Amino acid sequence: MNKVSYFAEVWYPAKINVENAVNNRFNVDPSGAIIEFPSGGVPWKEHLFTIEEEKGIENTIQFAVFPDDNGGWRVCGVPVAVGSFELRTPLRAEWRGIRDQELSNLLGIEGAIFVHANGFIGGHKTREGALVMAKLSLNKS
Repeated sequence: MNKVSYFAEVWYPAKINVENAVNNRFNVDPSGAIIEFPSGGVPWKEHLFTIEEEKGIENTIQFAVFPDDNGGWRVCGVPVAVGSFELRTPLRAEWRGIRDQELSNLLGIEGAIFVHANGFIGGHKTREGALVMAKLSLNKS
């Protein structure tokens, strides 16, 4: 894919998706700290920082939730800057590196899949479960 096609077919539509997600964030969670995308695989992080700055809400968004390619959902922490591995709010430390039923037991909700050892991403079988993971992590910080 050439640069013009990339910007027209991927980059610009992604910006619109991110803007819509930011505008709808209070419909996802009253805190306004969680955004939701209708699909995964969207280059959203760079756009998020730009949109937050434009709206004067820098560092507000802490998590993004989106469907994965396997029919489940992901919850992803927002980095402090584009390209950074440091997160504004990571997923809870006690969940990191834990999978499946053991993680479901810790969450108190069935269907958990995993939390990465660094706490930057987690998976759940349902949208509601991914949102619970984000909300519980927000309340922990």
